[in-house]
Amino acid sequence: MTHPAGSAPEPKQALFEQLAIVARALGSGARLELLDFLAQGERSVEDLARVTGLSVANTSKHLQQLKAAGLAQARRDGKHVRYGLADDCVLDAVAALRVLAESRSDAVEALLASYLKERDALEPVPAAELLERVRDGLATVIDVRPAEEFAQGHVAGALSVPLDRLEERLSDLPREREIVAYCRGPWCVLSFEAVARLRAAGFSARRLEDGMPEWRQAGRPMSEGDAGGTIVSDERDAD
Repeated sequence: MTHPAGSAPEPKQALFEQLAIVARALGSGARLELLDFLAQGERSVEDLARVTGLSVANTSKHLQQLKAAGLAQARRDGKHVRYGLADDCVLDAVAALRVLAESRSDAVEALLASYLKERDALEPVPAAELLERVRDGLATVIDVRPAEEFAQGHVAGALSVPLDRLEERLSDLPREREIVAYCRGPWCVLSFEAVARLRAAGFSARRLEDGMPEWRQAGRPMSEGDAGGTIVSDERDAD
């Protein structure tokens, strides 16, 4: 937006221009994907380049734009720079975009129907119901993200079963309980694929309604490190 020479924008206009900076930072599929990975925990530039398939230079450029818009933060760790989300408000912004796209975009609706829902058309398990089912001994929770993401934080008691190791871990899973799989978020294909494979192997399986970031943001029970176990509830979830 341009203004007459020598004049400053009105406060409302100035605020909208700052809002547009944030909107432009969100207006890239590559940057939204980077935010999706950062929502799982801190990552180095090199690691983010590897998981997204972008060059290191391009990844760094996108991350700097996210940082400039206040959506990401960075810290130096030896020879590497590690990035993370600025705070959970970023999750709210991306979730709002996702809800808007699901309700208004025919292309998004078609992609969801053809790619995700054909793998799992059943209703996912809400977080509160999952806690109840595990507490009653009716479900086992598996985290199908890569092991390094699991180690940074996971649903308390979940088992780490990365999707690429699912078949070799089937014998470790109890067939008398429902298996509930979760991954990075509502659009993460890992849990959809895991549920499809589990059902093909004869298991009763469903997805968690959301993913790890939403679980953490809601303050639900979490653990860190490589070991999993039995979900424990806190007082908020016992009510």
